[in-house]
Amino acid sequence: MLPLLVELGTEELPVKALPGLARAFLDGVLDGLSRRGIAVERGAAKPLYSPRRLAVALPAVAVEQPEQRSEVPGPYLNIALDADGQPTRALQGFAAKAGVEWTALEKTTDAKGERFVHRAVTPGARTAELLGEVVREAIAAMPIPKPMRWGAHEHAFARPVHWLVLMLGGEIVDAEVMGARSDRMSRGHRFMHDKPVWIGGADDYVDALRGAKVLVDPDERRARIKAEVEAAARTAGGVARIDEGILEEVNDLVEWPKAVACSFEREFLAVPQEALVATMETNQKFFPVLDAQGRLSEHFVGIANIESKDEAEVRKGYERVIRPRFADAKFFFLEDMKQGLASMNEGLATVTYQKALGSVADKVARVATLAEAIAPRVGVEPSLARRAAQLSKADLQSRLVGEFPELQGIAGRHYVMQDTALSDLSMPDRTAVADAIDEVYMPRFAGDAIAPSKLGQVLAIAERLDTLAGGFAAGLKPTGNKDPFALRRNALGLARTLIEGGVDVALDPMLAAALDAQDVKLSADANTESTAADLRDFILDRLRGYYADQGVTPQQFEAVAQVFPVVAGTVGAASAANANSGASSAGSLLDFDRRLRALVEFAALPEAEALAAANKRSRNILRKVEGGVPTAIDPALFADDAERELAGAVDAAIADTDPLLASRDYVAVLGRLARLRPQVDRFFDEVMVNAEDPAVRANRLALLKRLSDRLGSVAAIEHLSS
Repeated sequence: MLPLLVELGTEELPVKALPGLARAFLDGVLDGLSRRGIAVERGAAKPLYSPRRLAVALPAVAVEQPEQRSEVPGPYLNIALDADGQPTRALQGFAAKAGVEWTALEKTTDAKGERFVHRAVTPGARTAELLGEVVREAIAAMPIPKPMRWGAHEHAFARPVHWLVLMLGGEIVDAEVMGARSDRMSRGHRFMHDKPVWIGGADDYVDALRGAKVLVDPDERRARIKAEVEAAARTAGGVARIDEGILEEVNDLVEWPKAVACSFEREFLAVPQEALVATMETNQKFFPVLDAQGRLSEHFVGIANIESKDEAEVRKGYERVIRPRFADAKFFFLEDMKQGLASMNEGLATVTYQKALGSVADKVARVATLAEAIAPRVGVEPSLARRAAQLSKADLQSRLVGEFPELQGIAGRHYVMQDTALSDLSMPDRTAVADAIDEVYMPRFAGDAIAPSKLGQVLAIAERLDTLAGGFAAGLKPTGNKDPFALRRNALGLARTLIEGGVDVALDPMLAAALDAQDVKLSADANTESTAADLRDFILDRLRGYYADQGVTPQQFEAVAQVFPVVAGTVGAASAANANSGASSAGSLLDFDRRLRALVEFAALPEAEALAAANKRSRNILRKVEGGVPTAIDPALFADDAERELAGAVDAAIADTDPLLASRDYVAVLGRLARLRPQVDRFFDEVMVNAEDPAVRANRLALLKRLSDRLGSVAAIEHLSS
């Protein structure tokens, strides 16, 4: 076996696509070798790449395929031979096609009888003869959404291809790919080593390129960037803020990284640091430096793709490029402070939220009403929740958010803290409101945390309730991949905030209150109650993936979803006040979560499968009963010890679990019900439920219903039955 090297040299590849292209290239080459039966020792094989190249380096590859064995079945003997045992035309034709005399054919037997067969063994092809095809197939399978064409040929790739290195051991493998003929000559750094690089052998590749100022191993390159940034930050007296996403982007932009310590005028630190950080990271791919208190300092670190002879000029360039953006941010911030939040809020009335749903100011008013109603259930002062909601969208009219949209909420937090016109807010309340205005957008992305403060959670819940209710009321429910109002993300954000925040408020009254607040006439075939039910199902669907990521099975989720309580009463009559109803927590998503987690524990018990099967059997029996299932149980009608024993066990279990259900200790409820297994097993082994005597049959059905109702008091456990 010999080491294999494939390097495809190109013009600068798309930064965000680079790691995926490299992985696809490696996987494609490995797949091509595997399909041809060529043995590979992968070792620590991983994608190698830089902005101008994709490479595959495998430590050991077989130099040829194994022997290729073939077996081609021929005609059966009754067709192949005539009465004298001589070959018929069918056999002669088969032998001729196989290229042998008919006497050289072998015989085999299958289900239909004895037949001729041609078996052959041919030497495997040499790996070098197949590598060109393997590489071409790997390139063709790569995910390139917008391939480019260049020159006068038909080749298409992410970027024009300029060179190809293809070596097995120390030898060049002759092949042509994308118009490039294979060679052992790679290329070094565009500026620091702008000449061909001799690759002596496939296993010399990484070291040879390192000598040519190219770090082709992305892990080595990433580690060097991180170490250089951290060292530069320490020299500046601070700690580097290294965002993993920015680190990866920079890693895909350079071949020979070199940190350059830079700074800017301290006066810019008066601007919200998030705006400065956004400019440095998102726009310029720089690394901010924080001081000992974790605050932004006037230092930052840029990564050059060259060791410059005049680093001061590189530094000046980096500092020059961010200064106009910082100056703009400072100007916008100061102008916004002159304008004030009250003026910004007034401007929301002129901004359309959605044609059927009114202006942004209309949305703010609806959210404020919802927040005020929800607040007492979370231990928040209602008037404070209303005030926070009223200020929550003001920054959308600010110049700073207009320039930096990602700062919505963050800018609002700064404005609340510095707006002297907000005299109605004490400093503790002002801080709480400012934080909540920032937190209302949490979780901002998949994996982000929910709002940490209770006031922030109230705003986050009210905001998402209004968005979801408005979307459904206006007929904007997502279809296929289209979700312009991000209703799926809002539904999951709402559910996560309710569950992870421990907010024990029933879902249906909140949905109904949010729907009633919409100034939209529902379609003829819909009303508040049915639309709220659709919304509830939509939210539960988002939770399927949420719990699947935590190891919950679809059966376990469905068991709880089937019994998820719907609040008693007429949903259509609900209003914002109903969201504060004390009797509604039984239908909360927090309650759903408790039931589901208790069921997961129950499913691990040895009794779970048997009781799930028993409840499934009970439900099936009860479902077939005509005229309704009786409820009265007469102990005098018990004819078997097994049913007497089960009746007593069920009575005891109900007495024990009633207080546990009242306190919603679902783990204890299911643990207690698991102890019913011996009596349940004996009952189904010894008792015929559908007895001939109608009175006995009705009595047994009533007992079965009593048992089934209690077994299903936490979840429809029959879904756990295999």
